[in-house]
Amino acid sequence: MKFTDGFWQMRSGVHASYATEVRDVRLDDDRLAAYAAVKRVERRGDTLNAPLITVEAHAPAEGVIAVRLTHHAGRRRKGPDFELPGASPQSAATTRTQGATAELTSGPLTLRLPTEGTFGLEFLDGDGRVLTSAGRKGSAFATVDDGSHHMFAQLALGVGETVHGLGERFTPYVKNGQTVDMWQADGGTSSEQAYKNIPFYLSSRGYGVFVNHPGKVSFEVGSEAVGQVQFSVEDQTLEYFVIAGPTPKDVLSRYAALTGLPALPPAWSFGLWLTTSFTTSYDEATVTSFVDGMAERGIPLSVFHFDCFWMREYQWCDFEWDPAVFPDPEGMITRLKDKGLKICVWINPYIGQKSPLYEEGAEKGYFVQTPDGDIWQWDKWQAGMALVDFTNPEATSWFQAKLKVLLDQGVDGFKTDFGERIPTDVVWHDGSDPERMHNYYTHLYNKAVFELLENQRGQGEAVLFARSAAAGGQQYPVHWGGDCWSSFEAMAESLRGGLSLSLSGFGFWSHDIGGFEGTPDPAVFKRWLAFGLLSSHSRLHGSSSYRVPWEFGDEAVDVARQFTRLKHRLMPYLYGVAVEAHRTGVPTMRPLLLEFPEDPTARTADRQYLLGPDVLVAPVFTDDGEVEYYVPEGTWTHLLTGDTVTGPAWHRETHGFDSLPLLVRQGAVLALGADESRPDGEWLDDLELRVFAPAGTGDFTRTVTVPDRTGAVAATYEVVREGGEVRVTTDTDRPYTVTVVGERD
Repeated sequence: MKFTDGFWQMRSGVHASYATEVRDVRLDDDRLAAYAAVKRVERRGDTLNAPLITVEAHAPAEGVIAVRLTHHAGRRRKGPDFELPGASPQSAATTRTQGATAELTSGPLTLRLPTEGTFGLEFLDGDGRVLTSAGRKGSAFATVDDGSHHMFAQLALGVGETVHGLGERFTPYVKNGQTVDMWQADGGTSSEQAYKNIPFYLSSRGYGVFVNHPGKVSFEVGSEAVGQVQFSVEDQTLEYFVIAGPTPKDVLSRYAALTGLPALPPAWSFGLWLTTSFTTSYDEATVTSFVDGMAERGIPLSVFHFDCFWMREYQWCDFEWDPAVFPDPEGMITRLKDKGLKICVWINPYIGQKSPLYEEGAEKGYFVQTPDGDIWQWDKWQAGMALVDFTNPEATSWFQAKLKVLLDQGVDGFKTDFGERIPTDVVWHDGSDPERMHNYYTHLYNKAVFELLENQRGQGEAVLFARSAAAGGQQYPVHWGGDCWSSFEAMAESLRGGLSLSLSGFGFWSHDIGGFEGTPDPAVFKRWLAFGLLSSHSRLHGSSSYRVPWEFGDEAVDVARQFTRLKHRLMPYLYGVAVEAHRTGVPTMRPLLLEFPEDPTARTADRQYLLGPDVLVAPVFTDDGEVEYYVPEGTWTHLLTGDTVTGPAWHRETHGFDSLPLLVRQGAVLALGADESRPDGEWLDDLELRVFAPAGTGDFTRTVTVPDRTGAVAATYEVVREGGEVRVTTDTDRPYTVTVVGERD
């Protein structure tokens, strides 16, 4: 929210009070509290009829400092609150005073504030460098004539500092200059609205900020005070965490450890998913024709997904197959699984009035209610739909029991759609605040489904295809980008959303290949195939038209076959990257900023990404194949052609539909599998170690680990290049080959 009218004045009806003068500071061993007057106190009488702002600080984890600003502390906290599985019940901090300064230190991060005089906060790194600060207007509250009360903070932006993240946002990748509101909405990918609102941002200066509030948080990223990031909530208290680096990867690791590390998706989920599409006509014969058509054309398929109309119209959700269309669901699932497929079905947390489950849920009190005690209902999406109340443990168990029937039939995963259109004029079973629950609801929804899958299928076998998320939602992968148009522009905006989400703590991300709405031009579809199959997860899905490749011509079939098989070959490398995301929170799809934080151009690159640490992907967004992309310092080798380019530099190339800039950094060793037919094959069978050693690389040693399908280390290879000779030592007796790319003859 914006409070000011330019630099000098407040907006009409807004009255702001800023922490101005320190009146007292109290230190314990591991936390501190400061009390700041909102005006200069020149005489005793100035302490009367005036508020104080209480500023409390502690460290919920090493390298993380929490700051809580409070005006009136008596407001009842109704929840919900973000789960912070990485937070310690004991503050991970030490305090000290030095002259007229108090300090609280946690690992490489220190908060410094004066014990007297002008109030202000400074956050310093381990070398004593000021990362950011809250200056004269940095800790404040505002009252508005409409009766609302807002707490807000401002943290300084340095010259050239860029801000990233804040969830899956399809607006410009660099958030400077934007107003960003954390408010879940079903707005597609072509607007400022977002399905996944995460109140966390990453600074190019090597720190992050997480606002610990699940409700509506408004960010003004250099858009009100141009040298500040301002964030505000309509509340009496505002808590934010400053998270240390020093590198962006360190920041993400600390944030993900605090809010929850992502589960490791099963290896089979990294293969190609094909769906029925949404409103198209389909039955078992249609599905079988798609599956057999993929096999006949040599396109490996791993998962088949049934979208909404696997259930009867007007009855979403009743979790029962439409008997007129699918009279033998158990038999059909068995027949599909006999073809080597996993099965996914669409669900949402809404129960239409025509569903047999409506009466059952209503009788048991499992739906969200109005303040008058009625069931909250509307007709958007499903006629008379009600909303399952996941704050009620019995309602959650009831919902899970309906899904378990599907698992018993052979279903392997769920597409957890929706979860954004959550009303605020309602009453929750546990008394949660409706405004705070609006964003948080999806977390309870995805958690309920994911935990059921883990309980029934085992850890490492659970996977969602989720559209909405809140902070901490990265624990329940995978998430996809939602409803996008079928155009190059939508393809680019989808990538921006994925890059922003990856800098918000999410390790895995996907999107609808070809776009969702409309029918893509064959050129769009073929270019999107390469992008989609070089993402962490890959799905062919549309709205009113099919997405089987032959609908877009023979060349599209060739492109789908080529890049699906390539992804399977990359799995020993890619699954190793997935294991890293699971253990550290560093995402599989990485903006260049993560690997090259000192490169100013890398901080703003939003049409390309790194797949893991070593492979650069630059999707082509043009019909004619012309693409402009940036490579950081060093020599990079085209994986598909063997050609090299050097950086730091921009390059312009033209690629056919069977190609794109797919570059490997110098000195990398890629572990490539021999089995092109599936993502979860025996990766150690005839493994290839491809060593990228272009001229000038020099001597190096690389250790390559290949995981098994549980994420444990299956084999380790130490690759040494010395004097032009490459040697490999390993702890496995499985046969492998070594290919050196880039050596001069």
